[in-house]
Amino acid sequence: MKALYHAHAFATGGRTGHAETDDGKLNLTLSTPKELGGDSGPGTNPEQLFAAGYSACFLGAMKFVAGQANIKIPEDTKVSTKIGIGPRDDGEGFGITADMTIKIPGMDHEEAKKLVHKASIVCPYAHATKGNVHTEHHVEV
Repeated sequence: MKALYHAHAFATGGRTGHAETDDGKLNLTLSTPKELGGDSGPGTNPEQLFAAGYSACFLGAMKFVAGQANIKIPEDTKVSTKIGIGPRDDGEGFGITADMTIKIPGMDHEEAKKLVHKASIVCPYAHATKGNVHTEHHVEV
């Protein structure tokens, strides 16, 4: 694969620290949720960042697939992703889950499901997590 774009970021302090991109467009305080032993401070966390990134990337993949098929996606289409984190069943560390709700107002439900399926093939986040992250798609119209 030939990469067309590279993002550069760094973090200090781990889950209770700081994250920033080299261009300064992202500059965040990180806090650990109480559920993971932290104090739920004012910052965000890796799971929230992943949920936002996955949502945006998946919607972009949907727009790409729709464009290929000359389908117009409504402006108020929304992808909401809930990322879960917890101990893996093998006891060797932690894993994540992804539960996605895709709302495409006004689209036929079967057509929306087909679009979501095709987007799950095209989306690089979906491809990267395939076989590693249990992902569910809930399609609403």
